[in-house]
Amino acid sequence: MIEFHFKSDLLLEDKSNYADWIDKIIESEGFQTGQVDFIFCTDEYLLQLNQEYLNHDTFTDIITFDYTDDKTISGDIFISTDRVEENANEFKVDSLNELRRVMSHGILHLAGYGDKSKDEVKLMREKEDEKIKMFHVEP
Repeated sequence: MIEFHFKSDLLLEDKSNYADWIDKIIESEGFQTGQVDFIFCTDEYLLQLNQEYLNHDTFTDIITFDYTDDKTISGDIFISTDRVEENANEFKVDSLNELRRVMSHGILHLAGYGDKSKDEVKLMREKEDEKIKMFHVEP
């Protein structure tokens, strides 16, 4: 089950479209969906988590807590909507597109993709682009 929680000003319209898209991403990577919670929050909220659980004193756009068991994807994905908006402005992209990039990024982490080395980052970006294209809203 995919659930969305809001601790910032962001409110997703058509949550079912996003849940369907996340399901498609998970299936496309050969997994099944367990419990996945997206928590959309502020910079301050995510900074506190970063300090408390990861001992990092920096802002970030996403923190993923992985509870995946074998081929069942489960986890908590915390996304700073402040960071998403700032990144969208900095990279001159649509903010919803940037939000989808970060959401897919979290799922890809749960599917086992990393982003520490140059090669991992390259593959992660390719996968993010591939997954963003899977988002369709029927007219």
